[in-house]
Amino acid sequence: MIEYKDIKDFTAKELERLFLSVEWSSGHFPEKLKIAMENFKTVYSAWDGDKLIGMICAMDDGIMNAYVHYLLVDPEYHGLTVGRTLVDMIKEHYKDYLRIAVIAYNDELHFYRNCGFKEADDASPMFITSLWT
Repeated sequence: MIEYKDIKDFTAKELERLFLSVEWSSGHFPEKLKIAMENFKTVYSAWDGDKLIGMICAMDDGIMNAYVHYLLVDPEYHGLTVGRTLVDMIKEHYKDYLRIAVIAYNDELHFYRNCGFKEADDASPMFITSLWT
């Protein structure tokens, strides 16, 4: 049975395993990820026993805007509504905010559309980054 938690205390190993399971380059920096999770305003995680299998992390300005920075689910658990449940938790948490934003990889646009997100007609994401995924 999958359990959802509102915690920010993860081991570097748990984060490394999860992030590398989806082939995200940030998984190569588990100690930085550990600190990042502690600093995010909102973090929800999904667990199969003691195995971290998914998470969503958001930042916000306290009243109007929230930005979902990470949403990832171990590929072994795709199709089990883990990602959808995590998004629903964020939507509930920020229900009184005026905007919840996410940058979606093109392969995942359908998922985010199904969760109620819409693409902007007049904006594109831009980055300065050292990460490769």
